[in-house]
Amino acid sequence: MKNETSSVAAIPGSAPAGSKGGSGDLPDEAAIQGGTSMPANSHTVSKDTRRRVITASFIGNFVEWFDYAVYGYLAGIISTVFFPASDRQTALLATFGVFAVSFFVRPLGGFIWGHIGDRLGRKQALSLSIVLMSVATFCIALIPGYNTIGVMAPVLLLLVRVVQGFSAAGEYAGASAFLVEYAPANRRGLYAAVVPASTAAGLLLGSLLAALLSSVLSAEQLGEWGWRLPFLLAAPMGLIGRYIRTKLEDTPAFREMAAKDTAVKAPAFAMFKTYRKQLIIATGAVLLNAVGFYVILSYMPTYLSEELHFGAAESFLATTIALLSYIGFIFLTGIASDRFGRKRMLITASVLFVVLTVPAFMLLDTGNFLVIVLVQILLGAMLTLNDGTLPSFLAELFPTRVRYSGFAVSFNLSNALFGGTAPFMATLLIGLTHNQLAPGWYLVAASVISLIAVLFAVETSKKPLQQD
Repeated sequence: MKNETSSVAAIPGSAPAGSKGGSGDLPDEAAIQGGTSMPANSHTVSKDTRRRVITASFIGNFVEWFDYAVYGYLAGIISTVFFPASDRQTALLATFGVFAVSFFVRPLGGFIWGHIGDRLGRKQALSLSIVLMSVATFCIALIPGYNTIGVMAPVLLLLVRVVQGFSAAGEYAGASAFLVEYAPANRRGLYAAVVPASTAAGLLLGSLLAALLSSVLSAEQLGEWGWRLPFLLAAPMGLIGRYIRTKLEDTPAFREMAAKDTAVKAPAFAMFKTYRKQLIIATGAVLLNAVGFYVILSYMPTYLSEELHFGAAESFLATTIALLSYIGFIFLTGIASDRFGRKRMLITASVLFVVLTVPAFMLLDTGNFLVIVLVQILLGAMLTLNDGTLPSFLAELFPTRVRYSGFAVSFNLSNALFGGTAPFMATLLIGLTHNQLAPGWYLVAASVISLIAVLFAVETSKKPLQQD
């Protein structure tokens, strides 16, 4: 596809194919794997560099999902601040509606960040996205409530959430591609698992802060100013993340592509023209992750408190315990996916959700704290089979020149249509059906679709990363 290639400016530190890219202690991937495809990390990379890459990827994604956690866990309070309090369920639906609308801009963000990441570099895209996210999150803390400025309050909230959605579109995909392209050939699954682990860590801190604020402050203090405190933390955390990222070189795969002058002018066009099948498979595979993540890890405290009338502090505590176990499971899944393959792990996750989700939601209604914690740990462990495997699976589906675009578009399209709307749909389905199991059935449907998509995929874990 020479007609689609264009010159890319040489990046500092780039080297011709086959040269050494650092003082690393690992052998060239080509010597290990062989094959006709150019390995994505054929330069050797030092352990110190990889540690800094992991740290930079972790912090950026952590900041992003800390915000999403705080918004989801404090949704009940935020709904009373930004919307009329005459109808509690309507206000809660409106709050989750704003959450969902912010996701609709994510496919557009996926195209734009994918273009930047595939044309100008992964580092450039990730450094910009974290700044946008941090500024937008900080601004939420400054918006006056409905009682002060009326309808402008939810309007401003929506605008800020849209900016957040746009910036988030480049973070998860970029961090995953960054880690996979830096990882040793036989540990791409483990390295990429850092991304969902950082996501869960952000959720964990959000849950801890929400629980702390709920227990220390009165309801009046929390509603007046306490809910704003977590959003103020975004600015310093974002600055730290950006500083670390600017100190790194771009990935060996991107530098090699730039040196060989094989980048495409329009990555999205090349993706749709040549990799349509991979794009469809990727979008379907993400569906379980999109719905499961937001139902199990973000919406669950609201579900326990609003629908099952569980105490707010106990709901947060149960979710916090589940998140701690989730972080441990996610790395085990990354290791397992390197050993047993991405496809097998994704299929297992889908089957387990089809079989066990509804019975698990039935057990949540027992009102027993220990049972609720165990159910959440089970659901989280099942989700890690998908969540811990998906980043490496999606990155390996696409070649270097469209990897960022393919990952970002498929991931954000599925999340926009089904992930961001999951809390809204769960609340709406319960209201329409008067059935508290509705969120479970919604998750089962998503699992079936993901299972079908993954069945059409090929195994990618044992192959070199595609270059062209």
